[in-house]
Amino acid sequence: MIRRPATALLLGASLALGAAAATANAAETRATAFQQVLDCRTVKADADRLACYDAAAGRMDEAEHRGDIVVIDRAQASKANREAFGLRLPSLGFISKALTPEELDQVTGVVRSARADANGAWTIGLEDGAVWRQISGDLMRAPKSGSKVTIRRGMIGSFLMNVDKQPSIKVHRDN
Repeated sequence: MIRRPATALLLGASLALGAAAATANAAETRATAFQQVLDCRTVKADADRLACYDAAAGRMDEAEHRGDIVVIDRAQASKANREAFGLRLPSLGFISKALTPEELDQVTGVVRSARADANGAWTIGLEDGAVWRQISGDLMRAPKSGSKVTIRRGMIGSFLMNVDKQPSIKVHRDN
């Protein structure tokens, strides 16, 4: 039989250690100049806290101008994710942490150009510059300029495209 107080104590200690580790990990993954601004929150005296913020904000501004840190907002992260969707760029994962799962797993677009190769497989260029090549599946109607597309992640690194709400085809991003 398990003792409840001992189990509760062990569980509480584990949760506290986990929370402390998560906080430490967040501080380790943040840019130093940014973390220094956040650290000013712990300064008790108002004048000292303001001096801390002023100094840390100045260092962060200098770091951003030197290119040591990059500051982006949600709209910029969404745009970067959209432009990179379908490309293998694992080093850009920091961009996606502000985005919802829906934003990460699906994009919409408009066809700029479409051409079929000798085997009937389509290469579809979107208005945002992305080029997608059909791997498998069949379209009932040919894509044309202005067609609306939705591209979503499939299984095992694949991507599925719907053109004007037709059944999906499997695609690969060429650029």
